[in-house]
Amino acid sequence: MFVVGITGGIGSGKSAVTDHLETLGITVVDADKVARVVVEPGTSGLAAITQHFGRTILLPTGGLDRAALRKIVFDNPSERKILEGITHPRIRDEIARQLREATSAYVVLSSPLLLESGQSTFADYVVVVDVPEAVQLTRTMSRDDNSEQLVKQIMAAQLDRETRLSRGDTAITNNESLEALHEKVEALHVELLAKADASPH
Repeated sequence: MFVVGITGGIGSGKSAVTDHLETLGITVVDADKVARVVVEPGTSGLAAITQHFGRTILLPTGGLDRAALRKIVFDNPSERKILEGITHPRIRDEIARQLREATSAYVVLSSPLLLESGQSTFADYVVVVDVPEAVQLTRTMSRDDNSEQLVKQIMAAQLDRETRLSRGDTAITNNESLEALHEKVEALHVELLAKADASPH
């Protein structure tokens, strides 16, 4: 199976790209959704997180309080490393399982940390969704109601724009209308179908 990695910084519009590919019949494995699945109540992932960080990171329902956990790890790099040690192997295993089960012409792995986390090893071809950093900032602040400082911290934890672009095989610039983006995605889809056909997988 030909695996296309799609990544982009926060607020780049990566989801708009992958949502449109889904309407074209392509299976999308979403690393963000996988990251939630591996820490659902009853999973070994949530048990390991609770054992280390304590029950203060649980919601009254027993689920993970992401906001509480985010505050702990963003202020403390060593705690973030521990969290990643718990979640990343579980995320990789679940991504591998979902990619194996895909039946579309090619399969997309959508991940904001595709290049940072080593998940790019799954991908035969990497597409970067790119926008200027000022656009990332304003989009994310209005969408998530986050402070400028928090958005800048999240952006700083991700690869910088130049590095991300240099490590992708191609890029889609998303600084126009949704219609313009959909046109670009449809052109990309045609290219990816041809690459998947030519691939030895």
